Amino acid sequence: MTATTTPPRPRRRIFADLTPLRTSPDYRRLWVGNTVSWVGQAMTTLAISLQVYEITGSSFSVGLVGLFSLVPLLAFGLYGGAIADTVDRRKLGLHSSLGLTVLSVGLAAAALLDYDRVWLLYAVVALQAVCGALNGPARSAMIPRLLPAEQLPAANALNSVTMTSGMMAGPMLGGLAVGWWGYQAAYLIDAVTFIAALYAMWRLPSMAPERGEGTRGRASVMDGLRFLGTRPNIRMTFFSDLAAMVLAQPKALFPAIAVLWYAGDAKTVGLLVAAPAVGALLGGLFSGWQGRIRRHGLAILLSVAAWGLAIAVFGLTRNLWLGLLFLALAGCADTVSMVFRSTMMQAATPDEMRGRLQGVFIVVVAGGPRLGDFLAGTAADLSSPAVAITGGGLACVLVVGLLAARWRGFARYDGRSPQA
Repeated sequence: MTATTTPPRPRRRIFADLTPLRTSPDYRRLWVGNTVSWVGQAMTTLAISLQVYEITGSSFSVGLVGLFSLVPLLAFGLYGGAIADTVDRRKLGLHSSLGLTVLSVGLAAAALLDYDRVWLLYAVVALQAVCGALNGPARSAMIPRLLPAEQLPAANALNSVTMTSGMMAGPMLGGLAVGWWGYQAAYLIDAVTFIAALYAMWRLPSMAPERGEGTRGRASVMDGLRFLGTRPNIRMTFFSDLAAMVLAQPKALFPAIAVLWYAGDAKTVGLLVAAPAVGALLGGLFSGWQGRIRRHGLAILLSVAAWGLAIAVFGLTRNLWLGLLFLALAGCADTVSMVFRSTMMQAATPDEMRGRLQGVFIVVVAGGPRLGDFLAGTAADLSSPAVAITGGGLACVLVVGLLAARWRGFARYDGRSPQA
């Protein structure tokens, strides 16, 4: 009598799926290099803000750092995506990473020589944004060429861990480096960390865009926007993200509510800022379940609605720790949304268009929260922070519901047969 063996049931993952790191050496090097360099970039971002304030003594001058970064990022985001659809993406990523390295070395040299000119810092910030706008679309468009489609959700969850851990660890390490050894230490560490990113790019194979029959050799930004206009599912990923980032973005109100609601100070503001990042990091670390989800559009709608609800409830709380909990839940929901939005855009977009749509993604991610800050601040001045935050969260849920009703096919999107 022959014993019948029952095939083992697939293991249910709890923690992040590391399969992309195990199966693709190229992706593994790229992920490690990006993770290390992201921490270094966050250190430099903090050090520049501190140095500008030391030179000028003006918070307005520090605020201009963000403006000098945002404008080139928005201006070159779409253009960088078009370039990524024209040239070898490996070379574009390598050269833009080298540009970022040279800029960090220049900052370190200026600090060592005590050349403390605020115009130089502004110029470097603007050039860093240009290099970032070229690097981001090229790097993101490479991922679907390195991994099979079923591993893209896991890869995007790992990328979210990179971003959130960098945003948390980078400023802390940057503050320690500046406090102990000066600004040049943070800038030099940033330059050294880029070695990992440069090595990863250098080891990649050629990544020239794949072109369909009859397509032109030169990529056009307008062609990318026209393509986006005919792809309702991809458009919905942008619309849903804008609903969250524009309507339910409370960050600009944290200084006010830290005092008004919690009788706190700068440390309280720091906790409020950190809470969504902590939730986002946990969302990435405990992302193993996401690989089993096939209805990516429905997952995006639910996670964006969860963001809006969490922000709305946060606006009703007056207990600090409860408020931090709901901010963390919002950050976790945002990571889930980001994973499936990125996966949908990578899987449902032809390779020849991926760079340009990643450029649109950069513009939305960079511009949406800034517009949200302006809207939240205006609404709070006209009414109150509570009305602005809770009303914004509920407006986010309402708009997502209206979008889902208008484009009903989005909720039925199946990751196994991606259709843009």
